Amino acid sequence: MTPSFPAFVSSYLVLSYPLLAIGPVGAISAVMRNLAGMIAGLALVVSAPAWAIVGGAPPSADGVGRSVVTIVGSRGNFCTGTLIAPDLVLSVAHCVGPGATYKIVEYGADRQPQLKDVKKIAAHPDFNMQAMLAHRATADVSLLQLETPKKNPSLIGLPRTPLAAGNPFTIAGVGVTVRGDGRSGGVVRTADLVATGQPGTLQIRLVDPAAGGGRAGLGACTGDSGGPVFEDQQGKPVIIGVISWSTGPNGTGGCGGLTGITPLTLYRDWIVQTARQWGSVLAAP
Repeated sequence: MTPSFPAFVSSYLVLSYPLLAIGPVGAISAVMRNLAGMIAGLALVVSAPAWAIVGGAPPSADGVGRSVVTIVGSRGNFCTGTLIAPDLVLSVAHCVGPGATYKIVEYGADRQPQLKDVKKIAAHPDFNMQAMLAHRATADVSLLQLETPKKNPSLIGLPRTPLAAGNPFTIAGVGVTVRGDGRSGGVVRTADLVATGQPGTLQIRLVDPAAGGGRAGLGACTGDSGGPVFEDQQGKPVIIGVISWSTGPNGTGGCGGLTGITPLTLYRDWIVQTARQWGSVLAAP
């Protein structure tokens, strides 16, 4: 019997926390061959009660949440992406490895999920998986081109300078809200965090300002990989980075401590060039 999506998601969370992308190899492959089973599982994820990315943040169907999408893969992972052109989704490289099929989950007015085709995928050529697993800076950026355009793309840009501890950012994602509970994922949620340590063009580390990273607070969790990091610039939310990894409090494994961000500073030109080559028109101010 093929397990439902939430069931096998839950069984793999502990093994996949460094990536924030979840699921055992091959489990979702069977489900992708049985579309009805996949959609049934996704429906369970969407209907599950939950109240955070982790730490207590509310759902966000409007505002910045309108451009956020769910990416599912035939290797059993699900991640977050953001629409930056009508046919182009920004995510992270570690979520779209080679040799797999990826789909975008779209929900109708009745909240029933449908799988939408992805036409092209590109991961930044300088991405290094081992660096990302060690929480070191790397080009953890990817693009997915959709077969069918969507509405409400978001702007991409660069972080304002000077980058400093305490600078505010907003993250968004569809990941789980309770560690080990796959049923708690699948809903777009946002959290307001601040930079900590020595943020720069290679990496930004964020924490819940109320918790400071020393105790459990708001932060990214499994399935939030690829989610957008917004900064308010002249009254508009602009994507300045993507979510790559998380830790628990005080650097332990899990969620609710640090949220690791890959800024777009060094990679925006690659995004623009790839979009141009594919004929995608990025959202304009």
